[in-house]
Amino acid sequence: MDFREHRVSDLAAEIASGAKSAREVIEGSFTRIAETNGQVNAFVSLDEEGALAAARAVDERRARGEALPPLAGIPIGVKDLEDAEGLPTSYGSACYRGAQPATGDSTLVARLKAAGCIVVGKTNTPEFGWTAKTDNALFGLTKNPWNLEHTPAGSSGGSAAAIASGMVPMATASDGGGSIRIPASACGLAGMKPSYGRVPQADAEAPGWLDLSAKGPLARRFSDVVMALNLVVGPDPADSSSLPALEAPLGGSIGRPLKVLWSPDLGFGETDREVLSACEAALRSLEAAGVEVTPIDRVFDEDPINPWLSIVGACLDRSFAPFEGSPALAEVDPILQMIVAGGAALSARGLIEAIDTRHFLTRQLTTALEGYDLLLCPTTAGVAPRNDLGGIGVVNGVETINWVQYTYAFNMTRSPAASVPIGKSTSGIPIGLQVVGNWLQDSLVLELALLLERVHPFTDVAPL
Repeated sequence: MDFREHRVSDLAAEIASGAKSAREVIEGSFTRIAETNGQVNAFVSLDEEGALAAARAVDERRARGEALPPLAGIPIGVKDLEDAEGLPTSYGSACYRGAQPATGDSTLVARLKAAGCIVVGKTNTPEFGWTAKTDNALFGLTKNPWNLEHTPAGSSGGSAAAIASGMVPMATASDGGGSIRIPASACGLAGMKPSYGRVPQADAEAPGWLDLSAKGPLARRFSDVVMALNLVVGPDPADSSSLPALEAPLGGSIGRPLKVLWSPDLGFGETDREVLSACEAALRSLEAAGVEVTPIDRVFDEDPINPWLSIVGACLDRSFAPFEGSPALAEVDPILQMIVAGGAALSARGLIEAIDTRHFLTRQLTTALEGYDLLLCPTTAGVAPRNDLGGIGVVNGVETINWVQYTYAFNMTRSPAASVPIGKSTSGIPIGLQVVGNWLQDSLVLELALLLERVHPFTDVAPL
């Protein structure tokens, strides 16, 4: 079964009606994984026995005439940075080689299971989710189904590659610097980083990257992302950062034309010509649909890469602390080792100053958006690069490590932000347009994403 042919909502309806059995769907997922995972390396562990048992339970409930939850029988992958009961959580790190299966689920996984989803396995991620190339010493390189010579990006690259190759219709993802949006852009998917706190993180472990990282589902279409998000948002008393329940479901219309700002570079970057051309075509489609688009020269005073890296480095130093002296540390990527060392050397004052930057960035964003609904910009400055470049990207013919420089500012502001697929590069790699709102404006972001998906459709599928 190739899940790129199915909307999640339609597939769930077929299972509920008996047109398809949950067992048939789950078996279809494992068949597709067997056919394609050897080329892509999206899944790093599977739970065929547990998934089939869960499917059997769904089919038995339907046979008894019981009402099924809205996503009953839908197979999902779980990013290997969060727990799914019965499967090990390795964080893509040799430090966790031989980890025991998790004894519980993350909050996101638990809520998706409560909605009826069935976990088929864990998806690959760079070590501790630190970079935009999905590769690690434990499980190796994940490839982009659109062009196997390129990366699916990261850090939710395994989840994105699994969906883009039709192994599952949906997967979990997390985003501390662009890790939902960047692979969504690279793999032609619908990806949404909700406002921080929308999806609670009342997990057994404290959040790995403080309040930079938000979680959410990845899928091919925003209608499916909206459906899943509405089932997993809402407060949890064990997470004091979780937001109150929504007054209305996400993704509804505000009933008036939208006014948006367009920034090709946020005021500090350089955007590849192919990316810029695709974005401009999408903007023309929005204008034809009645959206008022106003260019803006500058959103932020400067690139916030350094304060963002300071916070991330401090968090990663905490994550690696239990493994001091372990021989597994020798397998950690040298650049990651440098980031961890920088975090360890950071003073308390330096960390607070980096955290303070979030306040000033948020003020700059809200000031820019006065009188407007949303901000649009490229998701990334360049397309997802070739694997042989080692994580280096290319922008206008020049190699650069920071080809992803338009995402992490919105982790600092904790804003809702989505990547909408809008076209492809000459190398066949998809390109995304980023839609950003002020904190809590998740519905506005999703409304524009749904509109863009309709007026500027991207219906191609990866050739794999």
